[in-house]
Amino acid sequence: MSRQFILRSGTLHAEITERGAALRLLRHGGRDLVTSWPAGGPMPYYSGSLLAPWPNRVGGASYSFGGETHRLPVNEEDRGHALHGLVADAVWEAVEDDRDPGDPGDPGDSGDSVRLAHTVGPVPGYPFTLSLQVLHSLTPDGLTTTLTAENTGDTAAPYGCGPHPWLLAGGDVREYELHLPAERVLLVDDLLLPRSLEDVSGTPYDFTSPRPVGGTAVDHAFTGLRPGADGLVRVRVSGPDGGVEMRWQAAELPWVQVCTGSALDHAGLAVEPMTCPPDAFNSGTDLIVLQPGEKAEASWTISPLGG
Repeated sequence: MSRQFILRSGTLHAEITERGAALRLLRHGGRDLVTSWPAGGPMPYYSGSLLAPWPNRVGGASYSFGGETHRLPVNEEDRGHALHGLVADAVWEAVEDDRDPGDPGDPGDSGDSVRLAHTVGPVPGYPFTLSLQVLHSLTPDGLTTTLTAENTGDTAAPYGCGPHPWLLAGGDVREYELHLPAERVLLVDDLLLPRSLEDVSGTPYDFTSPRPVGGTAVDHAFTGLRPGADGLVRVRVSGPDGGVEMRWQAAELPWVQVCTGSALDHAGLAVEPMTCPPDAFNSGTDLIVLQPGEKAEASWTISPLGG
């Protein structure tokens, strides 16, 4: 079973697993804020995982970079794509752990932050080397995650990232009220690859004013994110059990994928801030190209709303 890192601060309790450095549990008092899964069990629909060195999908599991064509392993077999990067199932190593020493499985062995590291590549389809570090830090206000990538290879490397939490507000997702301050939506084809970028106005995907999800099936990327006065984008979900907010800097993560999971029989609403849209390895849209020695960093926070 993967090692678990227990974080506590005020009424918040988080559990991070060394498998994928994933957020396995986030609880406010007795209320779960994200969809969880059993320690050592399967990770359903990438719940709480980190997505790197690309978020979402690479169409046809193939892309060109630096004058060469690269073919990735297909892990979305029904569509033939490479989905959600290379680190979700990897074992990450704790490099900084403020918890009290003791049995890692002991609930008393807890602190408020943990930093884990993992090296990506070179592997088939991604002949580059990235050093990744993730810091999960819990305060009474929420869980902040910061993912840093450094190109430790000797050639430029394509890169993108994001998280994959499923936010919970109790009951059925159709009962949730969603506030998504995004002006544009990326419409997709039957294989969920980008087709056109449209204004949300007049579409079923306009949640710029809070409204119930209802019967709207969403599995789309959004951009044109509107930050608040403090410069942070805030996506808020409210439901029978309360509310939960996810916030980040639009400059770091200018895209967000939202998925209602309508056909998945999976609890929660996926909110996935991303550095780039789906298939950015092919389109080049907002793709980060890390030169040797360069770093890229992105942070996001999940917080409870209400009591």
